[in-house]
Amino acid sequence: MLGNIHSTESFGTVDGPGIRFVVFFQGCPMRCLYCHNPDTWSAEGGTKMSAAELLAMYTRNQVFYKDGGITATGGEPMLQLPFLTELFEAAKKQGIHTCLDTSGICFDPEHPEQTDRLLAATDLVMLDIKQIDDSLHRKLTGHSNRRILAFADRISSKSVSLWIRHVIVPGWTDTPEEQEALGFRIGGLKTLKALDVLPYHNMGRSKYEAMGIPYPLADAQPVSQDEAMKAKAAILRGIRRRLHESSAGYAEGR
Repeated sequence: MLGNIHSTESFGTVDGPGIRFVVFFQGCPMRCLYCHNPDTWSAEGGTKMSAAELLAMYTRNQVFYKDGGITATGGEPMLQLPFLTELFEAAKKQGIHTCLDTSGICFDPEHPEQTDRLLAATDLVMLDIKQIDDSLHRKLTGHSNRRILAFADRISSKSVSLWIRHVIVPGWTDTPEEQEALGFRIGGLKTLKALDVLPYHNMGRSKYEAMGIPYPLADAQPVSQDEAMKAKAAILRGIRRRLHESSAGYAEGR
């Protein structure tokens, strides 16, 4: 089986724990207004590669990945689910830590078993939740968030470690009310291990210009780390509220 690969990175440090070999998959159905990789949208292009070829690239630098592993990102790696599954299963046979960086948009809630085989070979899922409000999510990405939230629940039910990623975008995800609502929702995920709140940046703008595509957020200003930390505090308040209500409900049930 061959996958359509956009590119690889040998020493990724922000794509999961430790130093990692990062595989960028070609193709993505999402059209997030703040996307900084528009060159990965098309399912065409890229380089056809086998799982064996990718793992051979990993092996060449394996000494550096002692506390890391392999991360599949994109694009949207789950758009190529059969190949992604083959890659992770082959990696697990070699004792390699596997991390999936995904939007979850390709998950099918009516047929979750199609993804269960992948989750069985996945050590960590880094799930991007763009916006908790479904209406705003549709405007921000072109899609509903229902599949994404259903995937979060599925990951949790399969006892797979979960990191949530959320980008603070001016005018789109920057109100405390939205952030607390997100926290309350993810507070019910039993395998939630970490929360990454990332500030919006416009460093991908040059790619749009090179591709002749108008940059959707031309007037948006980058978000500071201080603003991102305030947003994270709001999300954590929502998580704590969910946990408090859950524990109170358990006590009443007893």
